Amino acid sequence: MCCSTEKSAGCSCTPEGTTCSCGSSDHNHEAVPCACHGYGLRLEGFVVPCLLMLLQQEPAHGYELYEKLSALPFLKTLPDPSVVYRQLRNMKSEGMVKSELVPGKGGPARTVYSITEYGEEFLLACNTNLRGVRCMIDNYLLLFPAENANS
Repeated sequence: MCCSTEKSAGCSCTPEGTTCSCGSSDHNHEAVPCACHGYGLRLEGFVVPCLLMLLQQEPAHGYELYEKLSALPFLKTLPDPSVVYRQLRNMKSEGMVKSELVPGKGGPARTVYSITEYGEEFLLACNTNLRGVRCMIDNYLLLFPAENANS
């Protein structure tokens, strides 16, 4: 099944028509929304590109990813661990990450996640979209000088 979605009015994150970024007809993931419409600006949605960025650096298990999220200087609010695990499951079902069971060091086996090629492409799309959002917010804030911010 192709990853195509309906393009919303005003959406500039994908070209008109198809939105499949994987470029392959042989893929496992189901239809997924584009980065800007599927997750919005909520913290839970912002966790997705943060997790993909961390997995781009190295594979990791869920709790390790949660700890690494807490060390990110730009993430002011840490999500509940259940959000991290839910997003990992969602990203796996959408083909952005894959997992394997790895024997634990002196404990039970752990599920270790790694980013897929589709996850890399999705992260690139997220980064492009975030740059656009930053530009939009910067332009909005130009209308409200800092001295008027507290009034």
